[in-house]
Amino acid sequence: MERKQAEYINLDERYAIQGEKYQGQQYSHIYYTRLHHMRNLLHALVPDWKPHLPVTTVLGLEEGKDCIIVGTLYKHMKLKPSVLDEYSKERSAIPLVKPHNFMHPDDHLILEDESGRVTLAGSIPPAAYVTGVVVAVHGKETSAGNFLVEDVLEAGLPPQTPLPSISNIFPILVRSFSISTICLLEDEDKYVVFVSGLSVGSDKFNPLQFQLLIDHITGHLGDENEQKIASNIVRVVVAGNSVHISPRFFNGQFIVPVLSSDLIFQTVPSKDQSRIAEPIKELDIMLTQLVASLPVDMMPGPNDPANFLLPQQPLHRCLFSGASTYNTFSSCSNPHQFELDSVRFIGTSGQNIDDLYKYSDAKDKLEFSERTLRWRHLAPTAPNSLGCYPYTDKDPFLIESCPHIYFIGNQDKYETRLLQGAEKQNVRLICIPRFCDTGVAVMSSSRL
Repeated sequence: MERKQAEYINLDERYAIQGEKYQGQQYSHIYYTRLHHMRNLLHALVPDWKPHLPVTTVLGLEEGKDCIIVGTLYKHMKLKPSVLDEYSKERSAIPLVKPHNFMHPDDHLILEDESGRVTLAGSIPPAAYVTGVVVAVHGKETSAGNFLVEDVLEAGLPPQTPLPSISNIFPILVRSFSISTICLLEDEDKYVVFVSGLSVGSDKFNPLQFQLLIDHITGHLGDENEQKIASNIVRVVVAGNSVHISPRFFNGQFIVPVLSSDLIFQTVPSKDQSRIAEPIKELDIMLTQLVASLPVDMMPGPNDPANFLLPQQPLHRCLFSGASTYNTFSSCSNPHQFELDSVRFIGTSGQNIDDLYKYSDAKDKLEFSERTLRWRHLAPTAPNSLGCYPYTDKDPFLIESCPHIYFIGNQDKYETRLLQGAEKQNVRLICIPRFCDTGVAVMSSSRL
């Protein structure tokens, strides 16, 4: 039985860091680039939004005069962690309570451009926004020096290329211990399997569960009909947190002297060296089974042996001595962007959405995902509260073309929604649950 093929184009070059450098680079550059790019977009939308109002700067505000200003939001948060708080926690006999969300009723928004900043009030809910979002606001300056907002304009979904004779994108769950859902698929479709949070090496990892998923995908389980369905899977995307290495192996491994930039490394015992490598070796063995059958995209996550700052660079191929010998194995960045048969995919291993959850409020994770698309930025909280590389000439997280599928890895549960834009854009939002907790992967079809 022959497996279907799909034309694949990797679009991760925008996330590649060339000539990595940190000394002398400031994060102000990435904010300036973001504001410059987004302001041009918003200025083009203003004539259709409020054609009778002038667009001015913060410095050009006049008390009581209706106008529009464009700038970057800064969210002043009472509970936001700071370095001084961490220092106090270390010296305090009573540990400080660390909330899972830093929202507070006293939070307020400030709009900033190159000329100055002004505090916002009125019809702009602080709970819905985070630091780093660029918006246009309509209102007037008050006698107190604040800007009373009457309306807010976001950039909205970017332009989208039409789907090639496909009506929609529809995902379904694939449980590693059940094949009943797979039997419901149409055998003429093509599918992409998304899985995240394998956590090989953790107490939650179940090798049998993962092996069952591999056998489903490679067509080694079920009757001829189920094998036919498996042959329609054209790619597997592993969205981060694939291995779990116990922190005890790293505690005290290096010390950073206060008055020196040098690192003093301590030797890791040989028995611990082998234990550190065990989860990676086990993952490589299982990935080799997959890549022998179909293409696999491997994304790093926050717990994987990759750089911490976004965009995370591809995991080194030497970590996967077995899988990397196949040309079907692709080590990719996080975020990851690609096309399959002209269907555009973009997704992350979850850090951007998890950070939004800490600093804003929404009814579910899909709403956070939707906001990033409407703000045209994958990681608006970077670099304020989400680590990112200090770019000086670009902001790679800007979304210039609307994807057809937007996936988020390492979430608590599976969720999906079809988002429709003002210009008839259709985006399938998918939250991929952690496999180690749920035993669930997501299979995305090319049509309803």
